[in-house]
Amino acid sequence: MNAPKFWMVVPALLVAGAVGLAYAKLPAPPPVDPAKAAEAKAKAAEATKKARADEEKAMDRVVERYKKEKGIKTAAAPAKKK
Repeated sequence: MNAPKFWMVVPALLVAGAVGLAYAKLPAPPPVDPAKAAEAKAKAAEATKKARADEEKAMDRVVERYKKEKGIKTAAAPAKKK
């Protein structure tokens, strides 16, 4: 009768041991340097801005090609934003 109770506890002990080992092996996170974090954030913002500009150029090319293929004439090209 004691055997089933013992075998019910074994998986719980194995899981607890595995979790303990996993936490023991994790390294401490590196300290965050505010200057490096700000530089990385600025670099990411610049990359996002460049990607958006490239995307807008591609969209303009697609619109122009569509209009050319469909024979749509435009009065004047709108001024581009900078």
